[in-house]
Amino acid sequence: MAEGRVYNFSAGPSVMPLEVLEEVQKELVNYKGSGMSVMEMSHRSKEFMTIASEAEKDLRDIFGVPSDYKVLMNQGGATLQFASIPLNMLGTEGKADYLVTGQWSEKAAKECNKYGTGQVACNTKASKFTTIPGKSEWKLDPEAAYVHYCDNETVNGVEFSYTPDVGNVPLVADMSSNFCSRAIDVSKHAYIYAGIQKNLGPAGMAVGFVHPSYAGGEHELKICPTYMSFKTTADNGSMYNTPACFTMYVMGEYLKYTKQKGGLAYWAEQSDKKSTMLYNCIDGSDGFYCCPVEKSARSRMNVPFTIKGGNEELEKKFLDGAKKEKLYTLAGHRSVGGCRASLYNGMPIEGVEKLTSFMKSFMDENRQ
Repeated sequence: MAEGRVYNFSAGPSVMPLEVLEEVQKELVNYKGSGMSVMEMSHRSKEFMTIASEAEKDLRDIFGVPSDYKVLMNQGGATLQFASIPLNMLGTEGKADYLVTGQWSEKAAKECNKYGTGQVACNTKASKFTTIPGKSEWKLDPEAAYVHYCDNETVNGVEFSYTPDVGNVPLVADMSSNFCSRAIDVSKHAYIYAGIQKNLGPAGMAVGFVHPSYAGGEHELKICPTYMSFKTTADNGSMYNTPACFTMYVMGEYLKYTKQKGGLAYWAEQSDKKSTMLYNCIDGSDGFYCCPVEKSARSRMNVPFTIKGGNEELEKKFLDGAKKEKLYTLAGHRSVGGCRASLYNGMPIEGVEKLTSFMKSFMDENRQ
């Protein structure tokens, strides 16, 4: 770990690989002899057009994006996509199904209701979003314009371990917080979108992989703003207006690093090791630590846990003590409380080793 840095378990924006940061630092003032920073150059310049085209190529290579799919690099993060999706995909159906398994999918369904009907096909709020129900419990509408799900719920620590089977209805996935952590089958989806500030760069942008049938405007609502149109974005190579240039550049460097390390298989292996280590520590604590999420639905990315049944005084002591060990940003989401460790790609295994070591010593000191 570089001098002065800490182990940052933030849920996003989040820790990035030091090698990527150092490469960006090296080129910050004078990018490859251009005499200027990427932050300063025109998005139409030869240098930046090369950055953008290489980023798209690497996205296609790493994720196995079919050649007929369009790659979108949208500003606004995933939350803006909550509106973009119904505006571009509802068409004449006017309704869509949502699998609500956490706070983000719940927000996506509510946003759809501004432009049509966001039908809740399942909702685990009664369980405080701690499980993913089986398909037999979903109430799917075969005439829905699409089915939307959130592959990993950042706040609640719930993750799908499979791609939902929704028959012939187009499938839409929010993969913001587990994007680039394992292989995905893009061809099973009509649209995949992901804010990149968890596993692939800084905040400010959402990547999208869109099926050709939704990239031509056939299903776009008349009220869809030009700026949010899939067709406009695709037709203009994500440069209808000035894109989030520096964010796109840093993502490109992260993609190059991903290729060097072995692609998605490498990140998947790292994620499994880190999450297994932390869950074993929690489960082996004889109840001192507790993860509320059903084991079959546990996230590899975001691990929520309580201490002695949600003892707030003890949790504050834990968070204060963790900082002394350079273990930062372990508080749970403000709406949930408790603690949460986010184990994104940028978090090295030694960071999780240090966290579990601290957790064991803290437990020994405070068990009574």
